Amino acid sequence: MCVIIIKQKKDVMSREIAKTSSKINPHGLGVLWLDTYEVTYHKSKDYNLLLTERPFIAHFRYATVGAINRENTHPFQCGNNKDEWLMMNGTIKGMGNAQMCDSKALAISLGQMPRYLWKSELEQFESRFVSFNTRTRSFQIYNRDMYTYKDGIWYSKANVLQDNLIAVYGTLKKGYSNYHTYLRSAKYVGSGVTKDKYPLLVQGLPYMVDEKGVGHNVEVDVFKVSDKSFNDIDLLEGHPKWYVRKQIPITLKDGKTITCWLYFNPKEVDSNTKMHKSYAQSIRPTVSNTYHSNLSSMSGQASIWDGFEPFNTPSEVTTFRDDEYIKSDKKDCMFCFQDLQFDDTINQYHCSGCNDWYTMAEVENF
Repeated sequence: MCVIIIKQKKDVMSREIAKTSSKINPHGLGVLWLDTYEVTYHKSKDYNLLLTERPFIAHFRYATVGAINRENTHPFQCGNNKDEWLMMNGTIKGMGNAQMCDSKALAISLGQMPRYLWKSELEQFESRFVSFNTRTRSFQIYNRDMYTYKDGIWYSKANVLQDNLIAVYGTLKKGYSNYHTYLRSAKYVGSGVTKDKYPLLVQGLPYMVDEKGVGHNVEVDVFKVSDKSFNDIDLLEGHPKWYVRKQIPITLKDGKTITCWLYFNPKEVDSNTKMHKSYAQSIRPTVSNTYHSNLSSMSGQASIWDGFEPFNTPSEVTTFRDDEYIKSDKKDCMFCFQDLQFDDTINQYHCSGCNDWYTMAEVENF
């Protein structure tokens, strides 16, 4: 669903937020540099260019409508008005098509109406917008109440602000059934164990009991999640009525100890209770292949741009290949068991379930 980032001050934004924005929204990066009002276009993985004191407005794209290519990367000129540009975070039903994204179609339509009508036109949609004028060197935010303001920076989506550390030991572990619904876009910190011993019961579902010093150092996966994801997981776990979360120390594989939230269940244990060190799902989870569906609806367009170089105006548009996703011999992701797709332009595999990329060497070691 994209994210717009507006940084007006000299402070350098968090590298982790920039990287998360790129990972969640892998289909293109457009930047308006507020010190020069120059527009440049890049791949999402080039997020490091935003780690600067220069002020900017950046847009990371996650494609929902329209092909995945440079032509559908924000911002867009508004019709024949070469000075006015638009960025959008959201989706407008019925606008755009398999080739042109809805945001670009909207920008074209805005160019055909008087400028004073833009505000009322844009605020009728449940989306976030920014328009700017390169001649007057000014910009305007629409539906500002839908943005999140943190540390001097505006974010159109708070899902890139992943500040909450959680440790999971059950169906939320990487690749397991609830991971795809609740944690696929979260930052995976790594695996580890509880610093202290706790009882882990497996009675159909796993339950960890808050009795420190009993049982095992339980194996967990650690994630950084946004406030929204944190709230969604609270609802999943029935916190605080069914499971109750509390912060405990977790020791990662590299030996570092960090404090994470973990969900406990008020089960009773005694000397006859069977306790486990880890929980493993016995079957492969069934997940919705949203990313693969998006690719199919976009006529097989790829998200990796072959030989792309940044440029400044829409007239300097290059042609991108339609066949960058080439199916290899069937290989499965080691985490979620979805089919991997091989991109021969960069010699890497993409997992449509995890939305992660793997080198050929990594896949051979699966």
